Amino acid sequence: MTWSQGRKRATKNGAMPRMTLLCLLVVMPLAGCHRTTFEDSVLTKPAVRYRIGKLPAYWEQVRLEDNDLAFAEEGTGRALSVNATCQGHDDPSLQVLTRHLLAGFTDRQEIAEQRIPMDGREALRSRHLAKMDGVPVQLELVVLKKDNCVFDFTYVSPPGLADGRMADFDALLAGFESERKG
Repeated sequence: MTWSQGRKRATKNGAMPRMTLLCLLVVMPLAGCHRTTFEDSVLTKPAVRYRIGKLPAYWEQVRLEDNDLAFAEEGTGRALSVNATCQGHDDPSLQVLTRHLLAGFTDRQEIAEQRIPMDGREALRSRHLAKMDGVPVQLELVVLKKDNCVFDFTYVSPPGLADGRMADFDALLAGFESERKG
């Protein structure tokens, strides 16, 4: 290999690391602005920032697909989830939004439904018995529309065990405040 061939090869090979470095220093910080974070009970994502009420330590944060936040109490079958959708929805009623949350459940029975005040708006809270993959569950659902975002809150437990941690779900809801970004 001649010196000029080696230099071409080194320049060619050296260009890739420089380009990678450029991407890391310039592009990645910009991309980082669009990630979701959760600190001190505040979730921040590109379109919205919101706070939830603090949960006791026995609620462990877990990853649940298609949800901003999810928590589980180990060994009990209890789980909480929260999600905000600020794009890709029309203006469906709170009842329609609740039905969307029930998709995938079978043998659904509505036990109770009431409108409640939440973060300066009216939300719909409902309780259901249903089955997921044949397993009976109790669901406590809350849907809220605010500032072009839909917020949904879900508490799932084995039937008859929901009341044992309902105060935690109520505290999560009571501490909720949203802030539309941009």
